[in-house]
Amino acid sequence: MSIQITTAFVEQYKANVYHLSQQKGSRLRRSVRVETINGKSGFYEQLGATSARKRTSRHADTPRMDTPHARRRVTLDDYDWSDLVDGEDQIRMLIDPTSQYAEAAAFAMGRAMDDAIIEAATGTAYTGVDGSTSTAFDTGMVVDVQTVWPGVSAADTGLNVAKLLEAKKLLGANNVDPDDDCWCIVNSRQIKSLLMDTRVSSHDYNAIKPLVSGQISQFAGFNIIPTERIGVDSNSDDKVLFWAKGGILLGIGKDIMTRISERDDKNYATQVFACMSIGATRMEEARVGYIECDPGANPEADV
Repeated sequence: MSIQITTAFVEQYKANVYHLSQQKGSRLRRSVRVETINGKSGFYEQLGATSARKRTSRHADTPRMDTPHARRRVTLDDYDWSDLVDGEDQIRMLIDPTSQYAEAAAFAMGRAMDDAIIEAATGTAYTGVDGSTSTAFDTGMVVDVQTVWPGVSAADTGLNVAKLLEAKKLLGANNVDPDDDCWCIVNSRQIKSLLMDTRVSSHDYNAIKPLVSGQISQFAGFNIIPTERIGVDSNSDDKVLFWAKGGILLGIGKDIMTRISERDDKNYATQVFACMSIGATRMEEARVGYIECDPGANPEADV
């Protein structure tokens, strides 16, 4: 069993199990397209744009428009989690911790799901008829670390209004459907940076009062999700990811499943087990990007 279980013994005078600070499950699942996959991999078809032909004469031949056709492959990965609770420990404890163990397992699975989505956002996507063609992230969808408000000198900055507006401009320039929800995931230091931008608290830009609540739920057309799981780029700048919902696909072969059962091979200890099979991919380069944000800079430079 987990060697950490002794912290919950009666001698600690605890009547319940307390979950230490952690991200409780997936925060990003709702922000992406979700599909069910049967088998090890799933393939998803894509149709490109075509142009209409202007007819210039009567009884002209019917035109044939070759519609661009592509596909993306999503490969499932298997995840599992388990821990044991000995019968003797349940006797020594004031509670049965198995339900809290199952909850902890579900939290861990949700975080792994978010990690898969984050990795897929800027990772290699697999395309082509058999899904063997590697397609790299489009570096043209990167908002530079020195993107600042007009009139401000170009120095490295944290997240600010100018960067969010630039990200929204990139999506708009790519003709992303305006009805497609747009999302941006931000860590705590970049939320602080954004809150320090006076334009965020201005009623001209934001009807919500983020400085009162300390939270930013929506801004510049983005739904903002706080998470500490974003990574950094080669310059050690925070990669604040943004995407339109259809830009990333989460494939689910088996959703999060938990089981609590008795193990006769472990002296009849109770085993808490969880598993899932998921995979993620970037569906379209034009719908996914990231903002370079200096981890220590102010939102504005030399104002």
